[in-house]
Amino acid sequence: MTLQFLKELQNELEREITFQGDSAIYYSYYKDMLKAPSFERGVYELTHNNKTVSLKTINAVQQMSLYPELIASVLYQATGSNEIIEPVYFYIGIVFGLQGIYVTALFVTSWLMSGTWLAGMLTVAWFIINRVDTTRIEYSIPLRENWALPYFACQVAALTGYLKSNLNTYGEVHEVYKIYIFSLFLGYLLQFENSALLVSPLLSLVVALMLAKCLQVKKGTFIAKIMKVINFYLVCTLTVTLNIIMKMFVPHKEHGHMLKFLEVKFGLNMTKNFTMNWLLCQESLQAPSRAFFLRLTQSSVLPFYTLVLIICFFSMLQVIFRRINGKSLKETVTLEDGRIGERPEIIYHVIHTILLGSLAMVIEGLKYLWTPYVCMLAAFGVCSPELWMTLFKWLRLRTVHPVLLALILSMAVPTIIGLSLWKEFFPRLMTELTELQEFYDPDTVELMTWIKRQAPVAAVFAGSPQLMGAIKLCTGWMVTSLPLYNDDDLLKRNENIYQIYSKRSAEDIYKILTSYKTNYLIVEDAICNEVGTTRGCRVKDLLDIANGHVVCEEGDKLTYSKYGRFCHEVKINYSPYVNYFTRVYWNRSYFVYKINTVISFQS
Repeated sequence: MTLQFLKELQNELEREITFQGDSAIYYSYYKDMLKAPSFERGVYELTHNNKTVSLKTINAVQQMSLYPELIASVLYQATGSNEIIEPVYFYIGIVFGLQGIYVTALFVTSWLMSGTWLAGMLTVAWFIINRVDTTRIEYSIPLRENWALPYFACQVAALTGYLKSNLNTYGEVHEVYKIYIFSLFLGYLLQFENSALLVSPLLSLVVALMLAKCLQVKKGTFIAKIMKVINFYLVCTLTVTLNIIMKMFVPHKEHGHMLKFLEVKFGLNMTKNFTMNWLLCQESLQAPSRAFFLRLTQSSVLPFYTLVLIICFFSMLQVIFRRINGKSLKETVTLEDGRIGERPEIIYHVIHTILLGSLAMVIEGLKYLWTPYVCMLAAFGVCSPELWMTLFKWLRLRTVHPVLLALILSMAVPTIIGLSLWKEFFPRLMTELTELQEFYDPDTVELMTWIKRQAPVAAVFAGSPQLMGAIKLCTGWMVTSLPLYNDDDLLKRNENIYQIYSKRSAEDIYKILTSYKTNYLIVEDAICNEVGTTRGCRVKDLLDIANGHVVCEEGDKLTYSKYGRFCHEVKINYSPYVNYFTRVYWNRSYFVYKINTVISFQS
């Protein structure tokens, strides 16, 4: 019985180490909720959490948006699933179920816009084929985006249906503004009165649009024509004015570090700050790579998306110029008209995809918001007779009846695309499914096992933020830092703890660690001996730049360090390092040192 129990614990540990970095933190709080004596007690402990980070009490629900974990824990216990399925599989099942809802919402949106289920099928096919760029569900399950994007897609589908069914009230989307304001107010309350939502420029824009709408007068009058000309200026002015007023009266925290980050990213400024440069080196915060565009091109989705976007965009511009010139829009747009840009839902999606695409071109991590849109919009376009008809109107096609040709192409093109995708990608997809590999990291398993068996329950561990997330999940022990980047204090802690990979003295490192009440230090060989592919993005390089131990740019003065790199020197076990640190465990990847409480200064 004991051997069986130990085997189950080992299996659970091996499953849990698959959650890396911030994913481990999210799942650890789900486990904490299941262990709590009651839901109310569990929520209280999360909102007044002092058992995760040393010397710090955090509101984990607010800081990490843990509502998904709260709901998942309630469902797990309320449905009696604790008797038939393990918590980890229930949690994973919910996330994958939401992904099914996500794809279904994209299917429905494309169907609503094109009028055919064929567009929905093509959307799903492109989404799955490009899953490396449409979702991170395969690599990091508990991420917030895997919970949020399905709901976002459902909102987009609902708004698409609303706009499509209100063609006769073009421009009247007053109800949408009201829904947005209500949703924002609800979010403000659920996020513990998050003042950032109230000072959001988007809220000011929505209010400005509503006020500008109230100032409009009846059509046909001279004043109305003047108002059309100044309406854009009016909205912009009101938006800026309202945003300034809100910031004056609503207490909020200025995000100066975000502006500094953007300045450095766009080359408008330079910095030696470790945290800033470390964030800039993260792959998800860099511009998209060539490989990203190549993958989308190989699956044919990017070329068709570009074609569809160009046609819809220029058709939308035609509509705008008609309105400026005083031409009234048709009450009902027919296929023969070839005016796809007059449809409100098309205008909404064109503006939306351009904005999302602009963000994705700056930060690659945002491609997971834009790429599903690419799949949906491309599938809608090639399956829409109206889009083909718009193109034929521009080309003034006379040889073949344009309506008939548009109907034929809207069926033939997606069919050809589908067959080619099936031929090229289906065998590859089946091969990938049959070659599923299990995540196996024996060194980390051994480390976690040692901590649970040998370390005191009240011990505090220090190391890289990513490893600290795994320790919090797998052992429950307290740590000095977390892989979270929305808290200035945690970012400063991360920078200080990372100094174990810099050229600092044993005394300096000891003072840093003891200031956080650290009992054990974990040095990772992968970071200490890192061979990075991106120049200057290794942790030790960034630390040397921040500490002035290397020349960063011309004119800089080199501050010579008389100390070797700490993570190397501490392994040699000579004075003064042995005075401060005692090695208590090691394997191929990790070296664990106990922080000495009594120091003997030997020469």
